[in-house]
Amino acid sequence: CTLDSEVALRVGGDFFFDPQPGDSPVNLVLIAGGVGINPLFSILLHIADLHGYQESKGNRHKLGTAKLYYSAKSTSDLLFKKNILGLMKAFPGKITCCFHVTQQRSQICKELQPHVTGK
Repeated sequence: CTLDSEVALRVGGDFFFDPQPGDSPVNLVLIAGGVGINPLFSILLHIADLHGYQESKGNRHKLGTAKLYYSAKSTSDLLFKKNILGLMKAFPGKITCCFHVTQQRSQICKELQPHVTGK
């Protein structure tokens, strides 16, 4: 987003991401805390499936980017972190993530360091 961009936010409830083949591409910003990652991780997997299908079959889905902001007390509390890193590696520039930790007491592993902010 840029300054003065219009964004839509949704907190809680039933939500999903189901782009249709003729839809314009959208860039998603997903924000999760703790176990709230569960439905957003499912959305990331769906986006990865669509990107993978698009690359192999040339489907008609036009996909934008997906950026996940995910916060937890420590890196050990970040669910699916290895899976998320794998998605970022498989779809560079298309799926990105920034982890934020609030009460980290131990050293952050090298694999996560470039993607972690916080204490």
